[in-house]
Amino acid sequence: MATVQQAVNLRNVTTIGHVDHGKTTLMDSLLASNNIISSRLAGKIRYMDSREDEQQRGITMESSAVSLKFTVMERTTDGGSSPRTYVVNMIDTPGHVDFSSEVSTASRLCDGALVLVDVVEGVCTQTITVLHQAWQDRLKPILVINKFDRLITELKLAPVEAYHHLVQLIEQVNAVMGSFFAGERMGDDLRWREERERRLAEKRETLAEEVDAIVNDADEFQEKDDEDIYFAPEKGNVIFASAMDGWGFRVGKFAHLYAVKLKMKEANLRQVLWGDFYLDPKTKRVISHKHLRGRTLKPLFVQFVLENIWAVYDAVSLNPDPEKVTKIVNALGLKIPPRDLKSKDTRHLLSLIFSQWLSLSTSVIQTIVDVVPPPSVAQGTRIPKMLYPDLYDTVVEPRNTLEEDLYSCNDSADAGVVALVSKMFAVPESELPQNKKQPATAEELRNRARAAREVRQVADIQSNDPVEAPASGSVGSSPALEEPAQKEDHERLLGFARIYSGTIKEGTTICCILPKYNPILGPTHPRNAGHFVTATVESLYVMMGRELVQVPEVTAGNVFAIKGLEGKVWRNATLCAPSSAGVDEASERDSLKDCLLNLGGVLRNAPPIVRVALEPAVPADMPKLVRGLKLLAQADPCVETFQQQTGEHVILTAGELHLERCLKDLRERFAKVEIHASKPIVPFRETAIKAPEMAPPKFGSGKRGVIHGAAVRDLAKFSLRAVPLPQELLQFLQDNLVTLRQIERDTDAGSKANDERASAANDDDTEEEVDLQGELMKHPTVRPEEFWHALAKVCEKAGSDWVNVQRKLIAFGPQKRAGTCLLLDGRPETPRGEERKENASGGDADQLIYEFEKHIETGFQLATFQGPLCAEPVEGLAYFLESLEVDVQGIEEEQSHNRMAQVTGSFISAVRDACRNGLLDWSPRLMLAMYECDIQASTDVLGKVYGVVAKRRGRIVAEEMKEGTSFFTVRALLPVVESFGFADDIRKRTSGAASPQLIFSGYELLDEDPFWVPTTEEELEDLGEKADRSNVAKGYMDGVRERKGMFVDRKIVEFAEKQRTLKR
Repeated sequence: MATVQQAVNLRNVTTIGHVDHGKTTLMDSLLASNNIISSRLAGKIRYMDSREDEQQRGITMESSAVSLKFTVMERTTDGGSSPRTYVVNMIDTPGHVDFSSEVSTASRLCDGALVLVDVVEGVCTQTITVLHQAWQDRLKPILVINKFDRLITELKLAPVEAYHHLVQLIEQVNAVMGSFFAGERMGDDLRWREERERRLAEKRETLAEEVDAIVNDADEFQEKDDEDIYFAPEKGNVIFASAMDGWGFRVGKFAHLYAVKLKMKEANLRQVLWGDFYLDPKTKRVISHKHLRGRTLKPLFVQFVLENIWAVYDAVSLNPDPEKVTKIVNALGLKIPPRDLKSKDTRHLLSLIFSQWLSLSTSVIQTIVDVVPPPSVAQGTRIPKMLYPDLYDTVVEPRNTLEEDLYSCNDSADAGVVALVSKMFAVPESELPQNKKQPATAEELRNRARAAREVRQVADIQSNDPVEAPASGSVGSSPALEEPAQKEDHERLLGFARIYSGTIKEGTTICCILPKYNPILGPTHPRNAGHFVTATVESLYVMMGRELVQVPEVTAGNVFAIKGLEGKVWRNATLCAPSSAGVDEASERDSLKDCLLNLGGVLRNAPPIVRVALEPAVPADMPKLVRGLKLLAQADPCVETFQQQTGEHVILTAGELHLERCLKDLRERFAKVEIHASKPIVPFRETAIKAPEMAPPKFGSGKRGVIHGAAVRDLAKFSLRAVPLPQELLQFLQDNLVTLRQIERDTDAGSKANDERASAANDDDTEEEVDLQGELMKHPTVRPEEFWHALAKVCEKAGSDWVNVQRKLIAFGPQKRAGTCLLLDGRPETPRGEERKENASGGDADQLIYEFEKHIETGFQLATFQGPLCAEPVEGLAYFLESLEVDVQGIEEEQSHNRMAQVTGSFISAVRDACRNGLLDWSPRLMLAMYECDIQASTDVLGKVYGVVAKRRGRIVAEEMKEGTSFFTVRALLPVVESFGFADDIRKRTSGAASPQLIFSGYELLDEDPFWVPTTEEELEDLGEKADRSNVAKGYMDGVRERKGMFVDRKIVEFAEKQRTLKR
């Protein structure tokens, strides 16, 4: 199989695209060409969708791989041709946004990508997302414009109209690629300038007199050429296809057909067969647009390509004409039996004609061989970006022997072994090759027959002997007649991997480098102790879709599955060894330092946002549920599991469809018990704003938001002031949450608690960590080293009250994680930061004040983690510590009586309550988690789409009509809390004509006070004292409070027997 192939004859390719654009159907055609499935079933069987729910829904939910072997005729130097065998490892990926993490895991393992785009629907949301993923991973993309037949049969376009439609579609895709290039170029330029300034600063320190010469000698930024990133049919990186009908072609195919007829070189004709080039009927020469001189000629692509395809569809399907079909078949020199030519199944006849004339598999494979580089070439550009993400150089020299092996894809036995496991996937134990029943050999069949004859002879002899009848209890006690007890079919976790250098063999021991491992610190450093484990390779497999084929070894460049990592690797890891012999477990860890690398984890594009609490139907099955949750968390790269403080087990998923799949897997595969799931739990955020009309401050002090508090017996008094953050400061913090969390991690890196928390890669997430994971991780606008300077600039723009906020900062919140709440020291002339710690050691008073400041931070974290409205995290509030007074003598007396715990607890509770009351003193608001919803709909169902969106409290933000079609792309924002059942609702109302894609887009303010009641005369007159208008925010707030067991102010019938007068 693939393992015996040289890396130069190997290609690793993934299929990516929007949902329902034909990825799995295209894979069927490739499988049929390898005789894995029948050609008649191609496009119908969806072989790569091995799950039952995938077949039922008609969408892919898990990425799966297959190794295919193809023989391609290649031209030799002497003008002849010779066959060459290639192995293509294909990975089919989902297109649904809920499973976008599966695309990430697949693209890390491949060198090229088939980007499928529906010719009618065009560039959709997920198309842009997967293109960006391919761009980030440095994949060589091939554009496949699929469902070409829809232009003919559905839109009924003329060939010329179809040509202009195709031109616009390719321009759309190229515009997306151009935006990626422009964004990366700006980032590279910034990194180059920073690096240059750093080098110059270092040289200035050492050679102060030669500053001018140094500046002049500095290297210049090398501009990259964007010519190679665009799709152009004449370059051969665009395929026009109809996967359902089994055909596809590049312009080179028709250039080869017409080169002799037009007396042109094939290469020259290929360059003019796409674009504004025309054939002059008089001179028989190709002319450009400027030489038309008013004549209405058809472009060459229309005349020689599209009109021929239209003619076949017209004769076979649109206006069936057997005579025309026979002429076309004879003209093309195709061999089709007369019985099939007379068939009334037009789809089958079309497939027969096109599969011989414009074979899809031949076209795709030839394009992959021509466009996608082999691993030995691709790794030279991809690996440097994986090792050094901030590099801006296009050409990178290897820094050591291991990098040389990686860049060149060295597959020798002495080369260092480096493989990336991008995800773990579960397989039933019975489906592993070693556990499957093997077909018996002829010798085994003869031995079985001989043994059966002997048993019968013995039975005949015993039946003739006068023996007592056996007791009724002994019937069936013979071991030969006993049926073996059916074993429970457990799930086994395998690694989905790609080997980048060396050769990995069964039975060897390898190092597993987990995602949090830091290669700079080395394997013996305490921080790396929990992220470095060894494992024995039990089995290696080549993946063949639903099947696994066991192999003894795998060489560099191949995609494979590995058994032996269960219990060692959580989700992804880098496998390393000094050579193919593996690691000697007796050797010192320090000796392995030079062969260890961390190729990084896989990022999630769709953060898990929908959570559900689970419990088994039978309480005794709880251990099975816990074990099943652990397996699910490993087998699914996007799901999160944790246990709440209440003891409930909770899973977080990317969306409603993802949730359904997870629950099905738990019930049928991992836990194998009946499970009860709660209603979906959606996160909210709490905040406060400065509203035009607010009630007077509730707490009597002059300033709004100022709250005074004290510990028990007034031993410690404080004053806090809550203020909503200015919009520009809040936006800056939201944009740079990733940077902020990196700074927090670096600050806490040396603490023992942090090491213990991060020691094991497979620890379950805590409730607090997962509660804050619903944030949308945007690409940061500043780097960690520039954060504080940029923060100071934003604060200056925000107004005089916010100047030097970065110097007053005590903590970010909530829950000691980088958030958008600030705790600031507003006391005049108070020492900052390290000065406070130094002063704290000088005397008892200073020490006590420093300790109570830490208690204030604890109370602040508690208050921002669970706000006053419905105990959800708080966003966008700043809390100024105005004053802090400590009664030293009283505290000492409490210490002498060992009552400090009571004082500390009451003080923290007072701070927490003060922070919550400070928020309520302003105008409180809820922030809703929002989905960005893209819907493709035709004009006749557009009104129904609007109705469903409005019913769900969503709003339309954009509406765009696809040119040349009757389809609209509607973009809407929809609250996540209202989204459950939305997809089914919209499909029912539109009879399946519209299907939404929901992508989490962050949190949005719901501008309605949950405590609002009518107060003015006009409001009381219009709405009455009880406010007939429903308060949406209050409804959401009460729903969350009720779920959490908090107090809810509801009207309860106190006297049910009391007579009520009802209006008729």
